[in-house]
Amino acid sequence: MFGVLVNMTLILTNDDGIDAPGIRALLKAVKGEGTIVAPRDHQSGCGHQVTTTKPIQLESRSGIEFSIAGTPADCVRIALNHLCPDASFVLSGINAGGNMGADVYISGTVAAVREAAFHRIPGVAISQYKKGKNPIDWDLSAFWTAKVLAELHQQPYQPGTFWNVNLPYLEMGMSPAIVFCTPCTQPLPCDFRLEGNDFYYCGEYTKRRRDPGSDVDVCLSGGIAITQLQL
Repeated sequence: MFGVLVNMTLILTNDDGIDAPGIRALLKAVKGEGTIVAPRDHQSGCGHQVTTTKPIQLESRSGIEFSIAGTPADCVRIALNHLCPDASFVLSGINAGGNMGADVYISGTVAAVREAAFHRIPGVAISQYKKGKNPIDWDLSAFWTAKVLAELHQQPYQPGTFWNVNLPYLEMGMSPAIVFCTPCTQPLPCDFRLEGNDFYYCGEYTKRRRDPGSDVDVCLSGGIAITQLQL
């Protein structure tokens, strides 16, 4: 699946924005192949929002890099319809933060490959779980992303499905297991702090409930969680 990737057949996008370090790590993971079509601005948490009532500005930074003033789903739509109509695969990420379980309904990172799946184009969303305020080692993220993509190369494509990958917190010397698992069905923390008439979200991501063996359980326990999601 990944062994025959050539320039202009692979679309790279994200929801952290075109200048985010994660998409550079993703480009490194695929050895510089493909075309970057990514949001101009930070779009984290936008879900599958699309733009239909106003113009979407495009900036060409090079022949293989385009900035889109829209959402990740907008990026994939424009890429598949205009910029790279011969594209055969979509990769989204590497997101700074996890996107597992209930997160996939909120995540712009995941929405990008869901949009590709609607068009019967295979795709993988990759997210890097953050541990508190510890910095992300993007070189390690790129290394393990390449390992995961090699593993997924062995999996047959099923139309209407896409892959969601969550890397655990990574440190040099770690060798996390790659685990195919199910998405967690537990809710996200819904804690709020009330000040006057204003609610402030204060849920703690690491304290979320976990279905045993689910993607949340695997990733927070130090494994690489891979789930196959279906439209």
